[in-house]
Amino acid sequence: MKRTSGRPPSSLHQTDRTAMRTLASAIAALKKKLGRDLCIMGHHYQNDRVVAHCDITGDSLELARQVPGIEAAHIVFCGVYFMGESAALLAKPGQAVHLPAPAADCMMSLMSPAGLARRVLEQLTATGRRIVPLAYVNTTLALKAVVGEYGGAVCTSANAETMLRWALERGDGVLFLPDKHLGRNTAEKLGLAPEDQHILKVSGQGLAEPESALLGRPLLLWPGCCAIHARFTPAQVANARAAHPGCRITAHPECRPEVIHVCDAAGSTSFLIKDAARLAEEAPGSTLIIGTENNLVARLAARHAGRCRILPLGRAFCPDMAKVTEEKLSATLSAIAQGQAAPLTVKAALCEPARLSLTRMLEACA
Repeated sequence: MKRTSGRPPSSLHQTDRTAMRTLASAIAALKKKLGRDLCIMGHHYQNDRVVAHCDITGDSLELARQVPGIEAAHIVFCGVYFMGESAALLAKPGQAVHLPAPAADCMMSLMSPAGLARRVLEQLTATGRRIVPLAYVNTTLALKAVVGEYGGAVCTSANAETMLRWALERGDGVLFLPDKHLGRNTAEKLGLAPEDQHILKVSGQGLAEPESALLGRPLLLWPGCCAIHARFTPAQVANARAAHPGCRITAHPECRPEVIHVCDAAGSTSFLIKDAARLAEEAPGSTLIIGTENNLVARLAARHAGRCRILPLGRAFCPDMAKVTEEKLSATLSAIAQGQAAPLTVKAALCEPARLSLTRMLEACA
C-alpha cells in the first residue's frame, strides 16, 4: 500500500514530542531569567502542559486568596478573562497581570450583562425591598462593580453556602447570579424550600414579569448556567452505575440539581480533588466517576493510577480554558522578558465597587 504522506506517523509523533520539549525548555529558561519578578497562576481546568509551568494552581477561591500575598512584579494568569480581572483587582499597586489568552472568555459570565443586572436590581428594589446581590465569581468586572454598589458580594463554588447565608442575613431577599443551578443546589444545602426560590424571567429591558408575586420570594435566581456542567444528565449517572457497580460518583455543583440528587457527593474543584485522594487512600481498587471538566478528571486519573480508577461522567471540555496553550504562555513570558508585554487593564471607575464585592467574600470566608 502506498504512503499518502512524506513521513511515517512515528516520525510525526517524534517531531511533536521534540517540539513540546523545546517549548517546555524555552519556558523554563524564561522563568529562570525572570526569577522572582514572575509568578504563574493556573486554574485546575487548564491542560497538563500549561499546569506543569504554574507556580500556583487552584480553583477560583484558592487563586483569589493567593493574589494579595504575591510579591512578583508580573503575574501571569492561566485561566479565563474574568479570573485575570479578579487578579488585577486584588494585585498590589504596580503589579502587572498578564493573560496568555485574552480572548478566553466564560460563556456563563456573558449571561449576566452588567447593565441588565443593574436594571433588574432597580426594578426589584423600587418598592423599598432590600435585595442583596450575590454574584458567582464567574462574572465580569462590570457586573462585580454593580454587585459591590448594591452592598453585595461574590462567591465561588467552594464558599457559596457561606456566602448565601451571609447575603440572606443582610436583606429582605437575595439575587443570585448568574448560575441558577449553583444557586438552587446551594439553597437546598441551607434548607430553603423550592417555594422560597424563583428563577427570574429576564428580557433585554429587565424583568419580563415585573408585577409577579413570585418576586417576593427570599431567593431570586438569574437564569444562567455553565454550558459545560449543564450538559451532564441523570441518565449518564444511571449508565455509569450500571457499567461500574459499586462506583462512587461525584459532581460539581454547577450541574443540574437532578444530577446532583443522584450522585454520591458534590462540591467545588477543590472538594473533588480531595475526595479523589481520600478514596484512593481509603478504598484502593475502587472506581470513581467525576462530573466536571475533563482536564481535571484526566489529571486525577493519572495522579491516582494503580490505586483508584477515575473516569469522567461524560465528555466535557471547556473551549475557553483550552485557548490557553503552552505556545501562548511562552509568547507572553518572552514579551515580559523583552519589556514588550501589554498587561491587563481595568476601568478605574469600576475598580473600587468591584473590589468591595471581592473583599467582602474574602473577609466573610477568612
